[in-house]
Amino acid sequence: MTSIKLKVGCQLDYQTTQNTPLILLLAPRTDCDQSIMQAAFKIEPDVPAVDYVDLYGNSCKRLVSPQGRFSVVSSAIVETQEFVEVNEQANFTLIQDLPSTALIYLLPSRYCESDKLNNQAFEIIKGIDNAYQMVEAIRQWVRANIKYEYDHSTSSTSAVDTLQQQRGVCRDLSHLAIALCRSINIPARFVVGYLYLLDPMDLHAWFEAYIDGKWYIFDATQPIMTGGRVVLAYGRDAADVATATYFGDLVLNNMYVYVELVP
Repeated sequence: MTSIKLKVGCQLDYQTTQNTPLILLLAPRTDCDQSIMQAAFKIEPDVPAVDYVDLYGNSCKRLVSPQGRFSVVSSAIVETQEFVEVNEQANFTLIQDLPSTALIYLLPSRYCESDKLNNQAFEIIKGIDNAYQMVEAIRQWVRANIKYEYDHSTSSTSAVDTLQQQRGVCRDLSHLAIALCRSINIPARFVVGYLYLLDPMDLHAWFEAYIDGKWYIFDATQPIMTGGRVVLAYGRDAADVATATYFGDLVLNNMYVYVELVP
C-alpha cells in the first residue's frame, strides 16, 4: 500500500491554581502501520516528565503541572498509509483462535455496554453472514442514524446513551459502533489520533475491528473510508485513551491541532 508523510501536532494551553499530577497521551504509536520519522515534546514552563508505556502499549508522559498557566506542545512527522485497507471477504476469527491481546476487546467496558445491544446489532446485520460486511453495515447504520452534533454529549455519555439520544460526536459514534460489534463477538477497539483533511480539524476518534486475523479500520463519522491517519492510542473506550488525565484543578483554555502533508 502507498504511504504519505504527515506533519501532525497539537498545543494545549492549561491553567491551574495548584501543582497538579497529570498524565499526557500525545505521542504517536510505533507498533502499527506508521513510522515515526521525527517527534518533539515541550512543556512551558519546563517541568520534568517521565515516560512510560500503559497496559495497551500507549506511550504516556507523567508529570506534575506548574501552578498558573502552562502549555504542552507535541509534534511529529509520521509516514502512514494513504488508503485504508478494505477486505469485504474477511470473515470471523473464531474466539478460540483470537490472540490473548484481543480478548479484552470482546467485553463490555465503561462506555461500550455491548451486553445491552444484542437486539439492535442483530437487527442491523440481518441477512449478512460475513464479518467484515457486518462491521461495515454497523458503521453505515451508525453514521446514518446518529446525527453528528456538538454540545449534546458529555464525558459520561455511553453507547446506550448515544443510541437513545441519536446524536453525538466522533467519540460517541465510535463507542456505539464498538459496542454493537462486541455484542456479535467481533473484537473492537477505540482509536484516537489525527486524520488528514478532517474538517473541522481536531483530534479524532475512530475504531478498529479484529477480523480474519488482523485489525481493520472503520470510521462512523466519514462518508467513505480514508487514510492519512496517525494513531496516538488504542483502548477499550475513551476512558483508556484520554489525551490528558489530571488529578486536581486543571482548566483547558485552548487547544490547537494541525495535520499537514509533507511534500
